[in-house]
Amino acid sequence: MAGEGCRSKLGDYFTLQRGTTYKSRLLGQPGPVLLGLATIQRNGGFRTDSLQTYGGDSPAKLLVQPGDLYLSLKDVTQSADLLGAVARLPISHSPGRLTQDTVRLEPRGSDVPLNYLYWLLRTPQYRSYCRAHATGTTNLGLAREDFLAFPAPEPTPTQCQIVDALSALDDKIEQNRWMRETLEAMARALFKSWFVDFEPVRAKAEGRWRRGESLPGLPAHLWDLFPDSFEDSELGEIPKGWAVGTLGDLSALNPEVWTRETRPTELNYVDLSNTKWGRIDAVIPYQAAAAPSRAQRVLRPADTIIGTVRPGNGSYAFINENGLTGSTGFAVLRPRMETYAEFVYLAATAADNIDTLAHLADGAAYPAVRPEVVAATPIIRSSYAVFNGFSRAASLLLKKITQNERESRTLATLRDALLPKLISGELRLTDIAIDLVSVTATHRTATT
Repeated sequence: MAGEGCRSKLGDYFTLQRGTTYKSRLLGQPGPVLLGLATIQRNGGFRTDSLQTYGGDSPAKLLVQPGDLYLSLKDVTQSADLLGAVARLPISHSPGRLTQDTVRLEPRGSDVPLNYLYWLLRTPQYRSYCRAHATGTTNLGLAREDFLAFPAPEPTPTQCQIVDALSALDDKIEQNRWMRETLEAMARALFKSWFVDFEPVRAKAEGRWRRGESLPGLPAHLWDLFPDSFEDSELGEIPKGWAVGTLGDLSALNPEVWTRETRPTELNYVDLSNTKWGRIDAVIPYQAAAAPSRAQRVLRPADTIIGTVRPGNGSYAFINENGLTGSTGFAVLRPRMETYAEFVYLAATAADNIDTLAHLADGAAYPAVRPEVVAATPIIRSSYAVFNGFSRAASLLLKKITQNERESRTLATLRDALLPKLISGELRLTDIAIDLVSVTATHRTATT
């Protein structure tokens, strides 16, 4: 290995271990997580929403351990967002297995500055280098020699400071992601308890919940909202006085589209590829003349959007801000009353309903459902008082999710402002709106 201070390119730090093919029939069986392209975010970072275990052969040389770096030397998109993109398997994660599309970065020694190199591979300069060295037309590739030749001199003290700040920002974004998943799970558990399992009604019917008493998740002041018996319906047994309906009863489908007269000069566009499992990862600004032809759906706060193309991909979200325009690939559900908003979102995006929509999708290349199919989703309609009580409880959770998402976007903006400076090694605190000292101190406090 080159001596300290002599390393100048990635090949001085790493060798590469390429993955191998796998048997798709063994996906989902007990084993390590499969680390293919779907586990790497655009332009770098670990992605958690497409993880599958693999029950086939996984020799030690193909395993990625927690903290290891791995990346893609291939891409199937012309944007090359995944070509050379790096991910780091979280320390808290179980080991994963490489695929034919990914390689593990093997450090040449114990003194390799992995954290610095990880962020170096996230910089826009490195991403531009990968695109410039791409080979192929339909399936893009990055030669091992080109990857290993990327300049990577030893980090300076300023670069180490920038790395500390980047790590602090990323840790906070990850904490927000974990909190978001926890809060959404709580909201979905509440929805299931009230409107699927009918737990409040069963507790009253069985005498487990009495007036003036509280049960876990069922405070005393909610007692009068629920009936104490059931009746038959076409969907089976439901609480007495409730009814079978559809999402269309509580929401308007695709209520607004831009016209030539109303279309603003600038659009903040939300598309299916940037909307995953309740998150809008990116909003793309366009001048109206340059916007995609599909940028037509007007979105308002409290709308629910669900991707109708490949609905099983989970391209759905709850809208929480003004000024967004959605793709015509979304079905937009606007609650007819404010108190219906949380119910509509959680009912429309329940796992069982997403699975149903995926099975109903027609078409070979682009399986899709009509927006009317989304609006026709069966639901159990309760009284207004129950809907209102549910809205008050669930809205607190969804509002906290919104706060976390806004904070994460701000942190991501700061991170993206810092990344180009990692290569230049030059930084003036006035260049970006971030106090490196306080962010780093917060990070160190959180990790000790």
